[in-house]
Order: sequence, then C-alpha cells, then structure tokens
Amino acid sequence: MTASRVVRVFTLGGTISSRGVADAERLTGAEILAGTGVPGVTVELSDVRRLPSSSLSFDDLAELAGRIDEASADASGVVVVQGTDTLEETAFLLDLLCAARTPIVLTGAMRRPGTPGEDGPANLAAALAVAADPGCRDLGVLVVFADEIHSARLVRKTHTTSVATFASPGAGPLGVVVEGRPRLLLRPARRVVARPLRLRTPVRVALAELTLGDRGELLDGVEDRFDGLVVAAFGAGHAPTWLVERLTALAARIPVVLASRTGAGPLLGHTYRGPGSEYDLLGRGLVPAGVLDARKARLLLHALLADGADRSRVAEVFGDLTGATSGR
Repeated sequence: MTASRVVRVFTLGGTISSRGVADAERLTGAEILAGTGVPGVTVELSDVRRLPSSSLSFDDLAELAGRIDEASADASGVVVVQGTDTLEETAFLLDLLCAARTPIVLTGAMRRPGTPGEDGPANLAAALAVAADPGCRDLGVLVVFADEIHSARLVRKTHTTSVATFASPGAGPLGVVVEGRPRLLLRPARRVVARPLRLRTPVRVALAELTLGDRGELLDGVEDRFDGLVVAAFGAGHAPTWLVERLTALAARIPVVLASRTGAGPLLGHTYRGPGSEYDLLGRGLVPAGVLDARKARLLLHALLADGADRSRVAEVFGDLTGATSGR
C-alpha cells in the first residue's frame, strides 16, 4: 500500500482498554492506539463506549451501524475495537445491519495492557491492515484475531483465556495476515441478507438450549413474553419426544427456529424421521437454522422481526441463507 488510506476506528471498551480489574478504569481510544500504526494508513478515531462487551445493547449496536455506514463513505475501511465476550455477536449483527461494502473489521484482546504477552497491539495492527486493503472489500464483516481473518457468520469464541480463542468451526479462517498484509484463502459466496436490516421495532427473541432430561419448564409462557424463539436442540436438530407438542404449539404462535447446540455443522433435514427428529420438528413448522449456530440464529431472527419480517419472510431468509429444507 503506497498511497495513504484512511481507516475509521470505533472503540467500545473491553479487555483491550482495561487499566486493571475494575471496569471503571478504561483507556481512551487514543491510549489504546498509542504506538500502534500501519505504514500508509491514517487513523481517524471515535470513542463510542467504554463498556465491557457483556453490557452492550441492541441500541448501542444499531447506533454504531449507522456511524459505520456514514464513515464508510469517505474511508477505506473501519475497525471496531471491543471486548471479546460478545465480539462474535456484535460482528454478526453488524453484518446484518451495515450497508458498507468497505472492510469492517472487529478485534480486541484477551490480555490486558501491560500484562505479559499482551495481544492487543498485534491484533490492532492486523485489523488496520485488513481494513485498509481494497482486496478485503465485499467480504462482509470480519473478525481479525491472532493474525487470522474470520467471517462474522461463522466465527466463535472457543476458549476462555487463549489468545487464539477465535475460530470458525467447520470452515476455518478466510485468510491470514502475514508480514503485515492480508492473504485471502477463500471468499464467502454472498452476504447473509440481500439488503441491510433495520431495527425499526423493539422485539424480544428467546434462546432455549435443550439438556438431558429437560422437561421444558423454560418454554412456559415464551409466547406471551417473546416475539420469537430459537431452540438449541440436540445433535443435528433433535428434541425429546415429550417436548414435541409443546414446540409445535409454540411454532403455531411465534416463529421458532431450530438450531443445534453443538455450535458447528449443518442442521439435518430428513436423515432421522422419528418423533422429535429434525424431520418431525421441521414438518411441524419450526424453521431450520442450517449452518448458523444458535446465537447467530437468534440475532438473525431478532433483526428480521425488528425489520418487520413476517413468518414467511423469516423462513425464506433462513432457507435462502443456509440451503436447508425440511426434505418435503
């Protein structure tokens, strides 16, 4: 990169900004970026929040998406710096909300500044390099961590403390950063949604994970308090036989998306056909999440409902994205 490129950086807080164990002790964006630079890249900085990522809200991220789209009009790319606890969720939600085709990159740190082996500066430098590279346009929102480039729809935090915590199970990274430059290995086939979604209406979407011996108490009253539900079912999309009628009744009232609690691999459509199987549940009106894990499926369902989608539109988007069908 010979000509100077402008990258807008938005900071939200997180471990990378932590002075110590108290959440109130946060570095400013300028302090986070001090000493971190990429040749040929000019950084324009905005402090948006100073929060642990567990305290971020949909309103925070809707505001951020608007600021990213605005900034992308005259910037080569965007970097968002935040805590790792919800980084995978922020990345995917921004992928659904942002219209920008320029690179949008999320990064952070697993180790606080000043601790042995702090990883924040290296992650920031790699993220800036990816955001400034025109070859990384049209990839959707990215997560750059430990010199790997991941797609927002597939990336997951897989370890509580490892600096290599982010991975894309079943797919792998889109590329890597080598000697300060991105090297892409593959590109996503298409965006998750055809147009950016807007969080126009407040909605609530529940996520319920099934467990051994689960009697379904957490499903009681869901239709009265929530606008949609994602069920993280066993294996490739299975539920206990005694919960089938409960899930059928819920799916008749609100959109219910069926995902796997494993966190990787596609939902099946018609391999197993007994009561409570994926074939049985999908035939009863549940919507298949396909390759999306349960947390990502919840975000997509939330964004669709908040954008005004009806039940048929929800089924269409999930089906189009994943290619999953009921087998019928």
